[in-house]
Amino acid sequence: MLKIAGKDIQSRLFVGTALYPSPQIMLDSIKASGAEIVTVSVRRQGLGGENFWKQLQQLDCHWLPNTAGCHSAKEAITTAEMAREIFQTNWIKLEVIGDEYNLQPDPFQLVEATKELVKRGFEVFPYCTDDLVLCQRLLDAGCNILMPWGAPIGTGRGLTDPYALQTLRKRLPDVPMVIDAGLGLPSHAAQAMEMGFDAVLLNTAIAQAENPVLMATAFKDAVNAGRNAYQAGAMPQRDLAKPSTPVLGKPFWQQES
Repeated sequence: MLKIAGKDIQSRLFVGTALYPSPQIMLDSIKASGAEIVTVSVRRQGLGGENFWKQLQQLDCHWLPNTAGCHSAKEAITTAEMAREIFQTNWIKLEVIGDEYNLQPDPFQLVEATKELVKRGFEVFPYCTDDLVLCQRLLDAGCNILMPWGAPIGTGRGLTDPYALQTLRKRLPDVPMVIDAGLGLPSHAAQAMEMGFDAVLLNTAIAQAENPVLMATAFKDAVNAGRNAYQAGAMPQRDLAKPSTPVLGKPFWQQES
């Protein structure tokens, strides 16, 4: 059971609603994933209109609207207020993009927006890099959750800097952390969960697979496997081989000539 933002959540896989071949495949994929937290863009809601929202309401989920496409704290705050009105939630996935090439978050605008949104009563889920100091500043600003990237959005490259992520997990052991962005394979999700992260959030890896529904199932299984492995406790890595069947105490029989 994952407790996040005051809610008890069974599934540790969060998914998005963009880029699917059709609305029905989107719905089927989200159901197959078992996800209980689903992100949705406020801008897409505005473009998609009433039909898109009606389709989403078929799902029994917690909605996590995001500020995708925002490039300043002011723009993100305005979008967050719109999201609260549309989706009737104070949850917001805060995205403030600072670079168009790799869609890296702007750390300064991100902290500024977080401070203001927390004052306004939002539960902020910040999309951030794996920088320890930035994450500490976001916590100081009032965040209760962190969402560091695994790799830039949509790249599918997995965990490009495991050392930085392991440092975050070790230095901030009691903070709920969700790996957000850059995961392309179920094995990437399993790796994140094995490291002790609380959940993963992804969209493109499922939505643009040849079979999105099957891929959603694969990610669901991988997240569960990774979590179980973390809880089980992995064997230590060694530099030298060690036989699984030790020689010590093994009887040796002398053959008669």
